[in-house]
Amino acid sequence: MPASIEEFQGSPASIAVDELMRLGRPLVFRNLVRDWPVVELSRQSDTAFARRLSELDNGTPVDTLLVPPGEDGIVGYNSDLSGFNYEHHRVSITQGLQRLAHYSRDHSTAGLAIQSALIAASLPGFADQHAVPFLDPKIQPRLWIGNRVVTPAHFDEYHNIACVVCGRRQFTLFPPEQIGNLYIGPLDFAPTGAAISMARLDRPDDPRFPKLKEALAHAQEAVLEPGDAIYIPPLWWHHVASLERLNALVNYWWKPMLDGVPATHTARGFMMHGLLSMRTLSPAERAAWRHVLDFYLFSDTDPAAHIPDDKRGVLGPLTPELAEKLKQMVLRHL
Repeated sequence: MPASIEEFQGSPASIAVDELMRLGRPLVFRNLVRDWPVVELSRQSDTAFARRLSELDNGTPVDTLLVPPGEDGIVGYNSDLSGFNYEHHRVSITQGLQRLAHYSRDHSTAGLAIQSALIAASLPGFADQHAVPFLDPKIQPRLWIGNRVVTPAHFDEYHNIACVVCGRRQFTLFPPEQIGNLYIGPLDFAPTGAAISMARLDRPDDPRFPKLKEALAHAQEAVLEPGDAIYIPPLWWHHVASLERLNALVNYWWKPMLDGVPATHTARGFMMHGLLSMRTLSPAERAAWRHVLDFYLFSDTDPAAHIPDDKRGVLGPLTPELAEKLKQMVLRHL
């Protein structure tokens, strides 16, 4: 059985975002948003919860996936990896909720998932009564709604606080070093854009994925009830299973600030550039570059400690101005 994800034991008022980011491991917050109005409604009934969202909905179309019966609600590829196993639609949140109600009445095994709907654009007024007090108000929340759907293990580059507001969700997390045991699909052709594990966690004996058992030995797991939340650090693989006929989650993604300005750069581009520039090098050259990258990027020591502060150039503190300079240098090297 997977280990339980550590649970925060203090008061929510004592949470400091900087400490959370330095923690570097997942953390569950029980009852963090228990007092949110929509959470209180979800405890009354699915209908009360859905009615309130429909009242706030301004009709903006949002990304919605329809997974046909027979797929066990798993968002993924079709049988030969030539496409995906779902239909993509753009509908309003209210229309999505109506379809979920229809599936529930008909006991359909089809899956429906409203994905990453920007709340400010689709549910104006929601944020006025629903906030995580220790997060910067500039961080824009997103809404995820569905029935019994499963998102296979994937990672995000961002720090993530995910709050369950209706139904229950099971989170199974893997540390970044388990990447080699999770059988990740194509980087540039992935459902919803994030590369996913092609192995099903409920089939550990699948002969195609013999190293999956090793990943499962390092897994951490938690089931979140309405009002609970979880912190997922960047690059931690997370497999998310929605357990009820109606589930909803609000999440917050963010990167560290640069002089009070949210960082917009992405390390994913660095990896793609590495695929372009490193794969044709000889083994000796790649080994040499590993030392260079370790020294400048991954070491805990300052690679410019011996250089006067005003002469450090791109090795100086990463201000918004220096970030822009680095972007231009990257473009020239491409």
